[in-house]
Amino acid sequence: MKKFFLTAILAGALSLPAFAADYTIIAPANPGGGWDQTARTIQTVMQAEGISGNVQVQNVPGAGGTIGLAQFSSQSKGNGNALIVGGYVMVGAILTNNSPVTLKDVTPIARLTGEYEAIVVPASSPFQTMADLVEALKKDPGAVSWGGGSAGGTDHILVGQIAKASGVDPTKINYIAFSGGGEALAAILGSQVSAGVSGYGEFESQIKAGTLRLLAISSDARIDGIDGPTLKESGVDVSIQNWRMIAAAPGITDEQKAAISADIEKLVKSAGWQENLKTKGWQDTYLAGAAFEEQLAKDIAATEATLKDIGLVK
Repeated sequence: MKKFFLTAILAGALSLPAFAADYTIIAPANPGGGWDQTARTIQTVMQAEGISGNVQVQNVPGAGGTIGLAQFSSQSKGNGNALIVGGYVMVGAILTNNSPVTLKDVTPIARLTGEYEAIVVPASSPFQTMADLVEALKKDPGAVSWGGGSAGGTDHILVGQIAKASGVDPTKINYIAFSGGGEALAAILGSQVSAGVSGYGEFESQIKAGTLRLLAISSDARIDGIDGPTLKESGVDVSIQNWRMIAAAPGITDEQKAAISADIEKLVKSAGWQENLKTKGWQDTYLAGAAFEEQLAKDIAATEATLKDIGLVK
């Protein structure tokens, strides 16, 4: 009888799903933003796909993600169950805020998604093409005003790179930073700025409605479903994506890193994740391991160079 019960218990235990780990993910921003949406999508999909039994998300907003990064770095050392979401905006924030904590203080795991930047003008604008806008920029850089997100963010960096690639001194650009996408959109639609810069998703409905004209997209090649040329096609040799990543705690073992990397690979290959990419309009730019670390180093170096060109970093 005892042998029967023991066999039954073992059989029951073996039939239970074997979850790799429970995770706590830091979203270093307020609820509702891109990093928060990324963290909560990971949470939902990991649990639904059986990758993890329990995933918690904690919001630690402030200073372009550097407050959450600092807290994560100091409180999670060696913790194989701790993760943080971040992205390209954080790279610029670390530099402009002169943050003592950088991405060297965490363990990068993978780039997950990317969103390409769009350059738009109101439908009534005299600028019909990107070439028209660049011509005006070359003639008088200060007369062309650009509306976008926070100073030193992806939008600002892109404008600096467009100026440099066009032979214009990046310190001469007239960039107007808005605290929220709604404010920037209102300014662009109201012709308070010459052009607007943001992730394509921020402008998609207005582009399709015909109230905004898409001049160019910052991808390397044209994107299915987006009717507009790339910057490179328009004669401006620039491409940039506002990517989002996942990183683990500092000081973890090789075994912990391998386990986390395996779970993230399962996540991005899952049907649930791929479905979320479609519904949210996120580009799948998954890149992991040494390839991601190499690309991250290149992005940090390029961002630092651009912010120095603009004059935001010495």
